[in-house]
Amino acid sequence: MLIIHCAQELLDRMKNPDYKNTFVFTNDFPALLDNVPEPPTSDDPLFQTSSATGICRVMCFHGKSNLTLPLISIEEIELIVDEWINQFNDLSRKYSWVQIFENKGSAMGCSNSHPHCQIWACSFLPTEPFIKDAFLKKYFEKYQRPLLNDYINKELERKERIVIENADWLVVVPYWAAWPFETMLLSRNNNKRLNDLTERQKKSLAHTIKQLTTKYDNLFECSFPYSMGFHGAPTGEMDKLDNRHWTLHAIYYPPLLRSATVRKFMVGFELFGEIQRDLTAEQAAKRLKEVSGEVHYSKNIK
Repeated sequence: MLIIHCAQELLDRMKNPDYKNTFVFTNDFPALLDNVPEPPTSDDPLFQTSSATGICRVMCFHGKSNLTLPLISIEEIELIVDEWINQFNDLSRKYSWVQIFENKGSAMGCSNSHPHCQIWACSFLPTEPFIKDAFLKKYFEKYQRPLLNDYINKELERKERIVIENADWLVVVPYWAAWPFETMLLSRNNNKRLNDLTERQKKSLAHTIKQLTTKYDNLFECSFPYSMGFHGAPTGEMDKLDNRHWTLHAIYYPPLLRSATVRKFMVGFELFGEIQRDLTAEQAAKRLKEVSGEVHYSKNIK
């Protein structure tokens, strides 16, 4: 009886509180820890290691486990944006990189169907943003303008890859897209990080996310899987550096190709040689632009 009683007390302490909107908690199985020992030193140039410290959090979007982003209101998405910024402010003081990302659907390895994202913060600049930072900086040093700001202006001129356009945000299928319906959501206000956003920009971000995710679901009339994440200027000690070359943006990588059940696999020549396009960026943008971003397909099911 004592064992059962103690176990019940533990379960009661571990139970999440009742919540209606966002809820953030530390990941029970984190990939990053704040206190880790330094690995042994090595003189071999081929085997170099160093410790990586950080924290991993999970953020539930809504109290109802069956409501994904396109199925909740813009006001509820605004609460998500606000919490992203709260978490970013909290973690960016200490850590060099704060990665907000969402893996939606089992096709993208999501093991929990409850709509949620993750927020990982780490003491180093990970490989993807490290490479991006170098190229953005190189372009800025040459032209004295942020690369992605120039890219926004060129896409606005051409219009052929635009999916959504408003005063604050631009969604395009990028010229270099690898995934069939890959998109890039870019700030048009020279923001470097999420916590640079004004109240109006936060509201319009929520509206844009609602539109984009609704378009995704409507494309094949399914809960459209993807991995998405925000990239912006580094934080922590790296905030002291010149980060004028950065432009806040998010990237969406969805795997579906021709239907709700036919997906793209990055294998074979694409894995070992060069990525290929199954349809052009312009074709993908046209299809996404033409589907509704206002009315979810489920509303038309009788």
